[in-house]
Parts: sequence; structure tokens; C-alpha cells
Amino acid sequence: MGKQHNKAEKRNRRKSYIKRKKAVAKNTSKASKPAAKKAAPKKAAAAKKTPAKKAAAKKAPAKKAAKKAAP
Repeated sequence: MGKQHNKAEKRNRRKSYIKRKKAVAKNTSKASKPAAKKAAPKKAAAAKKTPAKKAAAKKAPAKKAAKKAAP
């Protein structure tokens, strides 16, 4: 009952999982349609509130060390 059985079990679990997810999506899609219209303006308002990113400040170039005189 090794790997072949495990694969069959996995397929059955996956099928039932997908079936449950489809049922939930079907039920929630009817209820969420009016709510979706209300949620859209909130997203737009949130987008307006976020400030634009500022350009990164440029660092001043590092000063080079003075050359030492060779003896």
C-alpha cells in the first residue's frame, strides 16, 4: 500500500478540497457583490493618503586621504 495508495489518497483529498472551495466561493460571491462596491472607494482613499516616495538623498563623495611623500 505504499506510494501508489498515497497518490490516490492525495488525489481524493485534493478533489474534495477543490470542491469545498468552489462551494464557498459560489456562496460568498452572491453576498459579497454589494460589499465589493463599498470596498473599492476605501482602497482609492487609502491610495490617496500614501505620500509619494522621496528621492534618495545623495551622499557627498568621500574625501581622499592626502598622499604621503615618499622618503
